[in-house]
Amino acid sequence: MSALATPSPRPPEDRCPGALRAHRAADGLLVRVRLPGGQLRPGQLRVLADLARVESDGALELTSRGNLQLRRLADDASVRRVADRIAEVGLLPTATHERVRNLLASPLSGRDRAGRLDVRPMVRDLDAALRGAADLASLSGRFLFALDDGRHDVAALGADLCWTGDSQVLWLAGTDTGLRAGPEDAVELLIAAARAFLRVRGDRRDLWRLADLPDGPARVTAALRPDGTAVPAELPSAPSGSAPAPAVGLHPGGVLVAGTRLGRLTADQAELLADLAGTDEIVVTPWRSLVLDTEGPDIVGRLATAGLLVDPASPWLGVTACTGRPGCASALADVRRDVTGALADAGTAGGAALPAHVAALPVHVVGCERGCGRPAGPAVLAVATGTGYRIEAGGTSRPGTPAAALAARAERQK
Repeated sequence: MSALATPSPRPPEDRCPGALRAHRAADGLLVRVRLPGGQLRPGQLRVLADLARVESDGALELTSRGNLQLRRLADDASVRRVADRIAEVGLLPTATHERVRNLLASPLSGRDRAGRLDVRPMVRDLDAALRGAADLASLSGRFLFALDDGRHDVAALGADLCWTGDSQVLWLAGTDTGLRAGPEDAVELLIAAARAFLRVRGDRRDLWRLADLPDGPARVTAALRPDGTAVPAELPSAPSGSAPAPAVGLHPGGVLVAGTRLGRLTADQAELLADLAGTDEIVVTPWRSLVLDTEGPDIVGRLATAGLLVDPASPWLGVTACTGRPGCASALADVRRDVTGALADAGTAGGAALPAHVAALPVHVVGCERGCGRPAGPAVLAVATGTGYRIEAGGTSRPGTPAAALAARAERQK
């Protein structure tokens, strides 16, 4: 190469954080703990609560993929201490695949009898198969699997590969290309599809997700089925629209769903949930809530007193925000402070309680144009601009405030 030749641009690095690869934010280091299917044992949650107090800022952050984050870690030694503790309790079963264990599952599956089947065993099988496939360690930290039990909740969350229990379809980036598998073969097909994506992608490491690959669903299908087997003539509609989050409060069978304020779970709240769950599994949902089985007295009241959301009319439900200032150097506003103030003002004005169907419409407040954490499907977005906010709702855009975004979710329901 001559001295004047222009070098080939390097592909953008996948900087998605993990438990071993921390992200350096403006307020310190951030680590993300993957929870396939959101599954978490009470003892594991207690360890995370302790780490939140000792190593972090006293709280756990729930993500839109049903994972947990610890932020404001002081240094690399703190990251190592967190990794060692979570490895001891089974939350870090692999060093090579820990960032690619991105797996959503219907959070009430097997608990409320509403789905077609219980996908929880499939979650464990898929996670084990993923960890056992050495080549799949090269997937990006953004590649997403989903197992939907037939109620089409996580099927609407934009997974790269999603299997649904009703039609037994394998959706590829929301596209039905005719691939089918029964429950006994679904995990094998998901693993084969992930491998096909890597083969088709080749050396293009900047193509992190199936939707980034031109004609990705068709090309991956062809790689899986080179014999040209006919695709069925009638295909069900692709999952679309706003994903139905499980309502907070008590559900049939003693199932309880508790929401969090802006996706933050304090260490005290985490320990209370672990105590109430007993020995039963807890599930962290992609809607920043938690599911547990409990039959104890006055559970709802104890959670409400602790600041968790158990009232379907709470104005906090469906309201999320990115980190904002001071935690993110890119943010143009302290979005959490602003949206908290807007919710407090709404309560003072007598407008805090909203019908459940209104509160479920997502409102997301972000500190810059990147829009980190934006929910899938229709939503009201408030974007900090440096001189205020821009409100995006229903295809329109106008100047406004987080309070205006809260009002917009009600306007869209009229």
